[in-house]
Amino acid sequence: MTPLIAVAGRTGASSRVSRDEVAFAGKRYLNSLLRAGGEPVVIAPQQLHDDAARELLQRFDALVLMGGPDVDPSLYGQQASPRVYGVSPQQDAFESALLRAAIANQRPVLAVCRGMQLANVVLGGSLIQHLGDAPNAASLVAHAPGEFPVGAEFAVHDINLVSDCWLARAAKCTTLRGASFHHQGIDRLADGFRAVGHAPDGLLEAIEHDAHRIFGVQWHPEDTSADDPAQQGIYDAFVRTARN
Repeated sequence: MTPLIAVAGRTGASSRVSRDEVAFAGKRYLNSLLRAGGEPVVIAPQQLHDDAARELLQRFDALVLMGGPDVDPSLYGQQASPRVYGVSPQQDAFESALLRAAIANQRPVLAVCRGMQLANVVLGGSLIQHLGDAPNAASLVAHAPGEFPVGAEFAVHDINLVSDCWLARAAKCTTLRGASFHHQGIDRLADGFRAVGHAPDGLLEAIEHDAHRIFGVQWHPEDTSADDPAQQGIYDAFVRTARN
C-alpha cells in the first residue's frame, strides 16, 4: 500500500485567492514525497492534546515537519532576541504534539530546517537565536540569502555527512550541495541525538536520533530534489522507511 505521510501544515494569511486564512504545505515537500511513492496529507494546524495527537498519528505511516519561522525561545529557557521573527506558540504546540505522537507511535519523522530545530528543542536541546550574533559569525558560510527573511532564493553550500548514518545511505554520498535558508542553528544538542552532518564552517546541519527514527536536516532537500538525485534520495529513503 502507498504510505500515508502526515505533513504538519501551516496557517497563511487571507489573500485574493482565498478570503479566509489558509492551511498549507509547501508544494516542493509534497512533490518530493509523491515522487518517492508516498501520499502526503496536510494536517491543518489545530490545538492538539497529546492523546488526540497520538490517535491522529496512528492513521499515518510517517510525519514531516517543514521549515518555517522561529521556534519560541521560551521553550528552551531564553528570552527572544530582537532578531527572532514569526514566533507562533500555537504552531509550536501543534507541531510538538505531532512529534511526541510520532515518537509514541514509533513513526519515522523527517524534520526540515525549523522542523529539525523544533525536534531538538522538544527533546531538550537549545538553539542559537541568530547566527549573525554568534562569536564566530565572521567565519560562517552564507546560510540564507542576503535579503533574509525576504526573498525567494536560497543560499547553497556543501554539507558533509558522516558515512555511517541513515542520511548518507539515503543520499548515496557523504558530500552534497544543500539549499539553505535559516538564521538560527542548534546550540545544545538534545540527549539521544547524534550529529551526522556539518557545513564547512562547522555548523550542525544534520542529526539522527539513536532510539527513534527522527532524521533532521538544516537545509532544504525539497528545494532541489527535482533535479538532484541525492536530495530526492532522502525523500525516497524516508518513504521506504515509512513502509516498514
